Parts: sequence; C-alpha cells; structure tokens
Amino acid sequence: MQGGTEVEVKIRVSHRAEILERLQERGFRVRVARQFETNTLYDTGDKALRSQGMILRLRQSGETCVITWKGAGGPGPYKSRPELETTIGSRETLHEILGRLGYDPYFRYEKYRTEFVSGANADAVVTFDETPIGDFLELEGPGEWIDETARELGFSKQDYV
Repeated sequence: MQGGTEVEVKIRVSHRAEILERLQERGFRVRVARQFETNTLYDTGDKALRSQGMILRLRQSGETCVITWKGAGGPGPYKSRPELETTIGSRETLHEILGRLGYDPYFRYEKYRTEFVSGANADAVVTFDETPIGDFLELEGPGEWIDETARELGFSKQDYV
C-alpha cells in the first residue's frame, strides 16, 4: 500500500506448484508462511457502504486481527483505492461494537494465504491465495512494478482479474 492507497491486481493461477517455483526462481522469499484467514464484511441493513463502493472488513489471520476500511476505487488497469487498516485486540469485541453501531456481517470468505517479498522493492508484495473458487496471485505495489513482476512470472495485463 502506498500512502494510504492500495494499488493491486489479482491473477488467476491454474498451476499452483509451477507459480510457487517461478516466485522462488525470481528471488521472492516467504515473508508470511501459509496461514488460514477468515474475512467478514460488514455493512448497514441498507448496504450504505457498498452503495458508495466502500468495504468494512474484519480479518483474522492466525492470532492477528485487523479491521480495514477501503474507499471507492477508480478506473484503470489496477485496482486502486484508499485503504486504512489497523490491528485490534479482540475480534469478538470489535464484532460486538460494530453490531451496536449498526454494522452487521453480510459476507464471509476464507482462504489460505502465503505472502512473498523481493529485495528489489520492499514496498511491493506478492500474495498467493488458495480459495474455494481457485488460486490467485495478488500483486500489490507501484503499477510499473506490478506489470514487470507479472511479465516475469509469465502473465500479461490480459490476465489481470
């Protein structure tokens, strides 16, 4: 994330072992080992946040809980939107607080995530997500880095989801 703005693309991966090997060959190292993650999206009954293109997410990954707000995104080849997030002490307590403020869970998704970094760009991250609907790479960083990394891994802009 750059200055409170998330810039990323997602790419569907059909050959898990092959892409993990490509990452290693290109000098990426695991920063966060494969971990189960659960994500819950919250909104008001009338979906006020969603209607404005915003997301309020509560994520638990291992022992770490994070609350995230994402603003509306703009057009372009990358998913780019304002993002604020912080860790929290108790997922259950924040869930209750959100409910008392009028925000209820409306969607939940789970995945296994592995996070990779490269010494070439400390501000850029590659995540490998294993989800019930398939495997995905997420490239997050400056647009030029995203395009270059995608090419190095054998993908093009046409592969961006």
